[in-house]
Amino acid sequence: MDSLDALDLLDIDSELTAEERMTQATARRFVEASVVPVIRQCFEEHRFPKELIPEIAALGMLGSTIQGYGCAGLNNVCAGLIYQELERGDSGLRSFVSVQSALVMHPILAFGSDAQRERWLPELARGEAIGCFGLTEPHGGSDPGNMKTHARKDGSDWVVNGSKIWITNGTFADVVVVWARTEEGIRALLVESDMPGFSSTEIDNKFSLRASSTAALFFDDVRVPEANALPSATGLGAALACLTEARLGISWGAIGAAQDCLREALSFTETRELFGKKLNSTQSVQQRLADMARRIATGQLLALHLSRRRDAGKLHPTQVSIGKWNNVRTALDIARDCRDLLGASGISAEHVAIRHMLNMESLVTYEGTETVHQLVVGKELTGINAF
Repeated sequence: MDSLDALDLLDIDSELTAEERMTQATARRFVEASVVPVIRQCFEEHRFPKELIPEIAALGMLGSTIQGYGCAGLNNVCAGLIYQELERGDSGLRSFVSVQSALVMHPILAFGSDAQRERWLPELARGEAIGCFGLTEPHGGSDPGNMKTHARKDGSDWVVNGSKIWITNGTFADVVVVWARTEEGIRALLVESDMPGFSSTEIDNKFSLRASSTAALFFDDVRVPEANALPSATGLGAALACLTEARLGISWGAIGAAQDCLREALSFTETRELFGKKLNSTQSVQQRLADMARRIATGQLLALHLSRRRDAGKLHPTQVSIGKWNNVRTALDIARDCRDLLGASGISAEHVAIRHMLNMESLVTYEGTETVHQLVVGKELTGINAF
């Protein structure tokens, strides 16, 4: 009997269609050829590799599940496999594609007008326009309903005032899907970066997601025409629906980071000798490696199941919370353990574990903290809202 793939113990690959395998292989080649050679330096320099955007777009990774508008029209499993491979490279790459696809293109598709879709989706798919998602505020965090950014109607325009923080792509975005409180309730508006009164600033001194651009956004009497209001994006539920789309991708991406850590740990323990023995020949190390592989395999199976349900139109938001909670926690634990297995070398950027570990510290917080997802599941179990 053939040996199993250490990074795919349950042979998830055999459950994929030919198109899904081809999509994964394409994404993997891109990561190996274009991301791996530069990502360590980008992380050290606190720089997102914008020079990779044209290739990402040319491969159909932006808005990959959207039909039409120059998008690839893939299923959600294909999109998940893209995210998994991108995050093997770095969370910054997966975050960029996830925000552009799930948090910018998806709301324009789901809640926008025909004119808005025709105006923005083809450019966003080609990477000729970049978008970001403005929901989180400095005082809000896990409580987006406590929104201070507001928009008031002035003739046929909206006038927006407020600020947003921790916004991926914010410093080089051409358009912001900004959520604001109005007299009619929470609405989404498309704020274009050249509109007077809009500004952004890079958040420096991060020790996580350093190969990602993270911004604070400011709106000072920004005048937005009614044509830029997303007609159907009303209420906080619309914003949370966008996050559900993104969280599904995170469930896949986190497993990619965990796989990269395990790959490195397997290689390191095979060559490292202590007390006259290779590390991988000891029971304690084999137990730790086996536990990592078990958790990766079950996380992969969970992500696949959730995406199949999404493609069938049966996915419940609480199920996405289980996927994000489980798989990010899995990846964080594995990254930490791999960093430990590498000993002193584990804190060096020459190895991937410390970079993935630091990135996972952000993933366990953003787009719903672990506690938030636990309470979502708790509400489903008890019927009681404990928020």
